[in-house]
Amino acid sequence: MTPPTKAELRAELLSARRKVAPETREREAEALATHLAGIAATGRTVCAYVPVGAEPGSLSLLDGMLARGVRVLLPVAQHDEANAPLPLRWGEYRPGRLVDARFGLREPAPPWLPADAVAEADVVLVPALAVDRAGVRLGRGAGFYDRSLGMADPGARLIAVVRDDELVERLPAEPHDVRMTHALTPGRGLVALAE
Repeated sequence: MTPPTKAELRAELLSARRKVAPETREREAEALATHLAGIAATGRTVCAYVPVGAEPGSLSLLDGMLARGVRVLLPVAQHDEANAPLPLRWGEYRPGRLVDARFGLREPAPPWLPADAVAEADVVLVPALAVDRAGVRLGRGAGFYDRSLGMADPGARLIAVVRDDELVERLPAEPHDVRMTHALTPGRGLVALAE
């Protein structure tokens, strides 16, 4: 039997996420926020994201980092004239100031920082549908993060945020995939990934 393609895996994982009860997602978001308190240090910069649909995380997780004195940058997804994804730009997170964007995303309002602002972060929280033990991340397939994470500080922790059962043994990989250094799950906390 041939292994599933990335598209088949995405469909399967998105379907499974849609079946997770709202109260379970809330409990998992609280657990992620608790784990993150020990990861995101006061006075440091974290690149994060606003969860869409059933993605792990919450706005309260972002608010908690701000309350602890962490600078939080959020991604801004843009396309070029040919509709190809560009590297992510970044905006400061300010509660109550997010705007609706393409793909159902919520993003910071301008002004935005350039794509290389990701290099200011010690921690980059990356949305993922799954991540494997070798650090291969399965995203939604647009390529925004693969175009952006190469600009991160080489010492930054690149952390795929997933549900416990989305940390898997092996995913299909491509040469352009940027490997994650860690996974963050509700039940396991921060998990180092082998390179």
